[in-house]
Amino acid sequence: MAHNNNHSSRKKVAILIEQGVEDVEFTVPYNGLKQAGMEVVVLGSRMNEKYKGKRGKLSVQADGTTTEAIAAEFDAVVIPGGMAPDKMRRNPNTVRFVQQAIQQGKLVAAVCHGPQVLIEADLLEGKQVTGFSAISKDITNAGANYSDEPLIVDGNLITSREPGDLAIFTTAILSRLGYGGKDVALPHEKDTTAQWWKLADAWGGSTKSEVGRGLNTALAGERYSLEALEKYAEKESVPEIKSVFQDMIVNKQRHIEKLETYLHGLGEKPSLGANIANQYAKVKSALTGSDDIFQLRSALGDVQTGIGDIGNLCAMYTDPVATAIFKEIYHDLLKYEQRLVELYRTRIAAQIQPPKPTTEAAVSM
Repeated sequence: MAHNNNHSSRKKVAILIEQGVEDVEFTVPYNGLKQAGMEVVVLGSRMNEKYKGKRGKLSVQADGTTTEAIAAEFDAVVIPGGMAPDKMRRNPNTVRFVQQAIQQGKLVAAVCHGPQVLIEADLLEGKQVTGFSAISKDITNAGANYSDEPLIVDGNLITSREPGDLAIFTTAILSRLGYGGKDVALPHEKDTTAQWWKLADAWGGSTKSEVGRGLNTALAGERYSLEALEKYAEKESVPEIKSVFQDMIVNKQRHIEKLETYLHGLGEKPSLGANIANQYAKVKSALTGSDDIFQLRSALGDVQTGIGDIGNLCAMYTDPVATAIFKEIYHDLLKYEQRLVELYRTRIAAQIQPPKPTTEAAVSM
């Protein structure tokens, strides 16, 4: 149904804040709720304090504190992530407020590291939950069933993993607060074909051009890696190592196709950096040696650099489709890192001969 601006029917939502909050994880749900005509109240731990975002883009003064807040007055509570939840869970008033909200059947939505507050409040036993991958074991140890999914709804609890899930996360909150249907332009939260970047952009997330820049950064990395791997494979003489390189080449080609297809779908083009990345790899590989171990270590170094670069991209953009591609690349790189290091260790072990026992030692045995 369309939202109603009549004050008596407006939903009232608390969004928690602390220093080091992930900027967009506050901004996107905050703006989405405000634009839907809901009353949004920012609650911190200290009233007379400016709360700064982790990335320096956000500066917010709280409307009140969790010390004075009464859960019964709110319809929902939103817990953004970043470094803020680690501070929130140290405040017993914040923990109490969230506990009371859950106990009273209020909607509670946590994203990224937000479930840390739910863990502290002993609220996850037997629940279906997601969250940032770094706290997946913490969530499991708290008695929940963790799943690596963009959105999980279990009763009055909503959880998501990262900035890339924010448009879906916010849509799920809005729909459960009665804002949705054919009169508003909100896709269904499970619609994988929706242009989620448009919603995220409207709510203060990544713009199309920003998403395009992220895709181009990943594309440059994959094109560089593809060219480098092809050169490594040409020089490699060990069949087992060569086979892994060829497997990685096919994997890179698939990643490049996905990145190029989505760039085209956004109406964006490959950047200059993406277009010349393979040339840079050719120049670099021409200057390297041809020793088998050297090829292996070079490939391992490229993979480890890629893990760092693509890992950063995974947490930078609020577009679910781009983030899903970045995460696929990231997990594939982790897999290949292990395969390469196993090959490296095997080769090194073969070169290390155990010392022969001395005659004296041999006699004593």
